[in-house]
Amino acid sequence: MYAKRIVPDDPLSGLEIGELPEPSLPEDWVTVEVRASSLNHHDLWSLRGVGLSEDRLPMILGCDAAGVDQDGNEVVVHAVIGDPTAGGGDETLDPGRTLLSESYPGTFAERVRVPRRNLIPKPPALSFAEAACLPTAWLTAYRMLVTRGQLSAGGSVLVQGVGGGVATAAVVLARALGATVYATSRDPAKRAQVAALGAEALEPGARLPERVDLVIETVGEATFAHSLKAVRPGGRVVVAGATSGYLPQVDLRRLYFLQIDVLGVTMGTRAELEALVTLCADRGIRPVIDSEYGFSQAHEAFQRLASGRMFGKIVLDHTR
Repeated sequence: MYAKRIVPDDPLSGLEIGELPEPSLPEDWVTVEVRASSLNHHDLWSLRGVGLSEDRLPMILGCDAAGVDQDGNEVVVHAVIGDPTAGGGDETLDPGRTLLSESYPGTFAERVRVPRRNLIPKPPALSFAEAACLPTAWLTAYRMLVTRGQLSAGGSVLVQGVGGGVATAAVVLARALGATVYATSRDPAKRAQVAALGAEALEPGARLPERVDLVIETVGEATFAHSLKAVRPGGRVVVAGATSGYLPQVDLRRLYFLQIDVLGVTMGTRAELEALVTLCADRGIRPVIDSEYGFSQAHEAFQRLASGRMFGKIVLDHTR
């Protein structure tokens, strides 16, 4: 499943399913037979030409995968290709880092090739579909909550714009970590769904019962002012997206008088993914899956993603 053309105004018209030549295998890279993968908005942005240029086409899409390596081991694929030594032990800080499907072919294929260090054992407790949800959205949410957000048990979190993969993952993980969770959505049905996950569901911009320790922000312009108002003095707003726009107006007085930290997150490290996979297996945490499609149903899966109606992750079953 690959991007054949870049069409910013009609991205799905550039999506094709077909045969492509096997990519070369660099030294110390391995081949994984993909059993399941999951979609991210990153895939739609690639089809629009964001982060993917014409000269790299055709490019196999997909960041997330779980499958079986060439030695028969069940594995989860870490999508960040980077040098951890260049970022002080954090490959996401490597200036030359990239994601699968940007410079190297991605996971929406029968096989994907990745550096050997990018493989993490898949616990038997997680299905291939569940494991395939973790490497991008769930890893980003984990880094936002734990590494950057420093959430502690008994803390409080506001998750803006729940429904997508990162926001939904943040709700589930924060609840599992013992936090009080508030979540916003314009959609009454999604508010009902997030309430069933244990969060207090609110309309966007609603007044919270308390100022929270941490805000998970992936919406951007439409919610950023509310995020700053909702966080306690000395609290944190962690940003990993801007689906409504990336140039919000910011009241700097609130920022410095209340000593609010605004922190950015892009994906996470291999070590963080390994910790997340272990946490999910040991604590019985399971990703929220909106829907599953066979590999031949790629266009339907992408249409579901583009519609914005999903709640949780969209999974591709590569065995059918």
